[in-house]
Amino acid sequence: MFFSALTRLAGFLFRIYLSRKLGAESLGIYQISFSIFMVLLTIIASGLPLIVSRMTAKFNTQKNKQKEYECVTSATIIAITLSIAISLIIFALQSPLSHIFADNRCIYILIALLPALIFSSAYSTIRGNLWGKNKYVATCSAELFEQLIRIIVCVFLLSGIFPSITGEIGAALSLSIACVFSCAFVLIIYLKNGGKFKKSKMYKEILKTSAPITGIRIASSLIQPLISLVIPIRLIAAGYTQSQAVSLFGIATGMTMPLLFIPMTIIGSLSYALIPDLSSAHAKGDEKYITERVSVSIIFSMFTAFFIVPLFMGAGQKIGMFFFDNAQCGILLEKSAWVIIPICLTNISSSILNAVGLEIKSFKNYIVGGILMLIGIWFLPKYVGIDALTYSMGICFTISSILNLRMIKKNVCQNLKIKKHFIYFAMFMIPTLAITSFVSSLLSNFFNLFFTLAISCSLGGIFFVLLCFIFNIINFSSVIVWVKTNVKIKNNKKMHAK
Repeated sequence: MFFSALTRLAGFLFRIYLSRKLGAESLGIYQISFSIFMVLLTIIASGLPLIVSRMTAKFNTQKNKQKEYECVTSATIIAITLSIAISLIIFALQSPLSHIFADNRCIYILIALLPALIFSSAYSTIRGNLWGKNKYVATCSAELFEQLIRIIVCVFLLSGIFPSITGEIGAALSLSIACVFSCAFVLIIYLKNGGKFKKSKMYKEILKTSAPITGIRIASSLIQPLISLVIPIRLIAAGYTQSQAVSLFGIATGMTMPLLFIPMTIIGSLSYALIPDLSSAHAKGDEKYITERVSVSIIFSMFTAFFIVPLFMGAGQKIGMFFFDNAQCGILLEKSAWVIIPICLTNISSSILNAVGLEIKSFKNYIVGGILMLIGIWFLPKYVGIDALTYSMGICFTISSILNLRMIKKNVCQNLKIKKHFIYFAMFMIPTLAITSFVSSLLSNFFNLFFTLAISCSLGGIFFVLLCFIFNIINFSSVIVWVKTNVKIKNNKKMHAK
C-alpha cells in the first residue's frame, strides 16, 4: 500500500504538471492515443506475467531452477516478438490508421509510444518472475523508479530545449524512455538474484495457459479506446467543434478521472492482498473466515468511497482549480463524485470473485455493464454533453457491482450483512456534504485555496468519521485489534518458517 500510494502520488503530481503544460486539447489527444497503447500492452503483458508468476512459485517449491529459467526465457521471447510485430504493423499502417482518430496527431503519439510497448513487454515477464518469488519490494521499486524517470525526462523534454518536440509527443517519448530504464532495472535485479535465461521448449505451454486470461483482459480493455474514439465523435455530432470536443474529453479523462480513482490506491492494495488470502481459505473450506473477511473488505471499501464522495461534491470546483487550474474539471468532479461508490464496490467484489475462481462470471458482469456504458456514451452526449461519460460509467459500475454482490452472496457467503452499513453511510454523506460545502464557501472569503480545502475537507472528513463512531457503524477498536492480530500471526508464521 505504501509503494502504491507513493507511485500514484508521483503519477498524480505528474498528471497535474502535464495538464497545465499541455492544456486540455493536447491532453485529450494524448489520452486518446494512450488508451490505444494500453490495449496493445494488454495483448502482450496481461496473461504472460500472471502465468510466469504462478509457474515461478510452482518451480520454486519444487526447487526446479532449470524450469524456472526456461519459463522466464520463453515468456520474454514471446512478449518481445509479439510487441515488435505489433509495432511494425502499426508503423506500416500509420496512414490508414490515422483516419480512425478524431485528430491526425494521435497516430504520431501512438508511434512515439511503441518503444514503451516493446520494453514494457520484456519488463512485465521478468517482473512476473520476481512476484512469483515474493520479491515485492523489488517490483514496487521498479514501478516507482519508472514513474520518477518519466517525470524527469518529460520535464526535460518540455523545458523548451527541444522546440521541435510538441507537448504530447514529449509526454509519449518520456514514457518510452522510462520503460527502457525500468526494464533495465528489473533485469539487473533478476540477474543479481541468480536469474538466468536458458534455452527452452515451453513456448506452446505458456501460450496455451496465458491465452484465456489475455483474452478476458483484452475484452475488458477494449472498452476504454472505444470510449476515446466515440465520445469526441458524438460530441461533434451534438454540435461541439473538434477542438471543444477534444478539450472536454481531455479535461474529463486527464483531470477529473484521476481524482475519481484516488480511493483505488487504498482499495486496490486491499484487493491485491485479499486474493491470496481468500484463495487459501477457499481451498481449506474455512467458510467462517471467508464470510468475515469478505464482509469486512466490502464494508471498508464502502467506508472509503462514502468518505471521499461528500468532500468532492462539496469542494469539487475548488479542488479542480487547486490541482489543475481548471474550473470545468471541478464542475465535472462535483457532478460525478458519486461514481466513486460503484467503482470501489466493483473493484473489491471482482477481486473476491477472482480469488474463489469465479473470474469469468465476474468478467461477464462487467461486460453487461460495459455494453450499457457504450450505449450511454453514444446517445447521451446530445443531451448532457461530456457528462455522458461519467453518467455512463456510473451505470456500468453500478450494474457490475450489483451483479457481483449477488454472485458473492450466492456462491461465496450467503450471510453478507452490508445493507445496514450502506444505508448509514449514505445518510452520513448528506450532513458531511453540507458541512464541507458551507465551510468551503465561507473560508474562501478569507483564505487561499490550499487552506480553504485543507480546513473544509478535514472538518467534513472528521464529521463523517465521528458519525460512524457515534452510531457504532465502524468499530475502530476492533479494526485495530484485527490488524494487530493478523500482523502477529504473520510474524509467527515467518518465525516458524525460519
